[in-house]
This record gives sequence, structure tokens and C-alpha cells, in this order.
Amino acid sequence: MRNRIVVFAVLAVLCVAGAVVAAAVAVVGAGHEADRGREALRASRPSAERVLAGRAFLAFRALDRDDSATYTRFSVTALGAGDLPGRAVPAGPSCVRLTFRAGRGLCLAEPGPATFAAIVLDARMRETARIAVPGVPSRSRISPDGRWAGVTAFVSGHSYAQPGQFSTTATIIDLRRGRKLADLEHDFKVFHGRRLVDQRDRNFWGLTFAGDGDTFYATLGIGRRTWLIRGSIRRRTARTLHANVECPSLSPDGKRIGYKKRVGKPGEWRFTVLDLVSGRETRLAEPRSIDDQLEWLDDGHLLYGTGGTVYVVDADGAGAPGVFLADADSPAVVRQ
Repeated sequence: MRNRIVVFAVLAVLCVAGAVVAAAVAVVGAGHEADRGREALRASRPSAERVLAGRAFLAFRALDRDDSATYTRFSVTALGAGDLPGRAVPAGPSCVRLTFRAGRGLCLAEPGPATFAAIVLDARMRETARIAVPGVPSRSRISPDGRWAGVTAFVSGHSYAQPGQFSTTATIIDLRRGRKLADLEHDFKVFHGRRLVDQRDRNFWGLTFAGDGDTFYATLGIGRRTWLIRGSIRRRTARTLHANVECPSLSPDGKRIGYKKRVGKPGEWRFTVLDLVSGRETRLAEPRSIDDQLEWLDDGHLLYGTGGTVYVVDADGAGAPGVFLADADSPAVVRQ
């Protein structure tokens, strides 16, 4: 019996020692990868600044698993003739979701226990502010004038949600001041016709901004129903426009909305374009159900990410989707 106790004690010590060694190796390895990432950024700085100062470029999250130094980092690539992407260049921090517009970038960092950091970047990708946002990061957009940013996050703990379920919040950030401006659920009055939308289970997500510095669009969800809403930041009000719209994205000409349309059971969508004047819907050629917020490449084409690849599709429903950029997601088109 005594021998068994001794053997057990020795094994326990060895297990603890092994765990300590493994943890130490992991910490050293993480530190080494961080050093490699910082060195990659330093080496690419001249190239990144040339891209950022160019006529047109694409910001995106790099997802090349063979290059661990730049994996998930804020990266850029110049858009050349025919808007074809060039060489990918690491330019900023690691992100879960990102966007860039009008000389400002926004990087949503990995979440902590209760919040994540919305990192504001300037035209040279230098950090200017770090804002704590509750929940888990989902979507991000910047207004054409660079004044506002919209952040969508998954949150839990709302009194109307079932245990283990998530709801969403949509936050507007003032990028010039580097602080939160408003939350759609708590700081805006939303109307459906003449009726104030005040149901406890309402959710908002997928902000996108117009070029006037005041108008925004987003999704309002109540139960299993969704609406496109149009709002005013200045007035703190919004109104429903069109049913069954999720994750809207306003076209460069401000006349159309690209979005996800539910076509079956919850979680099954098809990309669609809505004409804001006529109300006409156009189903896009992508046949798969994809959970992403579309990004307009130009007035005739849209981008989206799935499976670590960015695809492009015609806005008029013609043709077929094609690969635009491999090992990437979260695309943001920038035209100076």
C-alpha cells in the first residue's frame, strides 16, 4: 500500500511539473510570435504607408495560417487596374473584425471576459483611442466622412433572453473624440408607422452610414421578424423602411442597400440588393447561405467573406461569384 502511495505521489509531481513546463513553453511561444508580428509590422511599414496613401486600396484581416506573424492582422493591398488586388501588406494590430474609411480605421480586438476593445486608428494606422465595448465583436462600419463608427456586438444577460442565448447591441462611436456616442436600443426612439417600437426583446445590428454625416441604416429585430431602419444621429430617431433585412450595407451612390434576406428557417439567408426608391429587390448570384455584412467594391459589385476567402459578385444579380482575395475576410474598400 505504501509503495502505491509513493508511486502515485511521484506521478502527481511529474504531472504538475509537465503542466508547468507546457505552460511556460506556451508563454514563451506566444511571446515569440508577438515579437515576430511586431518585426513584420516594422519591416512592412514603408510599403503599408505607400498603400495607405494611394488612390484606392482594400483593408482586410489576413488569414494566411502559414504566416503566423501576420495571421489576423489588419492588412492592406492596393487596388490596381480593374480594381484587382495587389500584394498583401500587414499594417496594424490583430483584429476579429475591422474597417477603414476617410483616414480612420477601427479594429475590434479579441474579447475578454465581459468586454472587447474597439481600437481607433489614424491614417497611418497609429492607435488614437481604445474604447471598451460590452460583449463579443461582430460587425463594424465607418461613415464616409470618418466621423462615426458603428459597432455590433453579441451580448448576454438581457432579462428577456433565455439562459444561454445572445442578443445584439449596436453602438455609435464618435471617432474624432474617441468615445461612445449612443446605443440604438437605449438612446434612440424608433417608430414603425406611428407606433413607437418599445418591445423589450428588440435588438439592433449592422450599422451602415450615408454620406451626409447624419443618416444611418441598421437592422431592427423583434422576435423572428426584422426590418431595415433609417435614422438620424442628430435627432436620435429612426423609422422602419422594409421588412426582412439583415446586416445592411449602403451603396456608394446612396441609392441601394445590400443585405442578407432570410429565405427559410432561422440562419438561412441569400444576399439581396434593395432599391431604396422603388423598393425592388434583386437576388444576387451567390447561391450559398452566408453570414456576413456585404461591402460595396463599387456601384456594380459587392464583396463578402466566408471560409477565409473574400468573394465578389455583381450587384445586378447577373454572372456568378468569384474569388477576389484568398486568405482574408472583413474587407473594407477605400477610395481617396
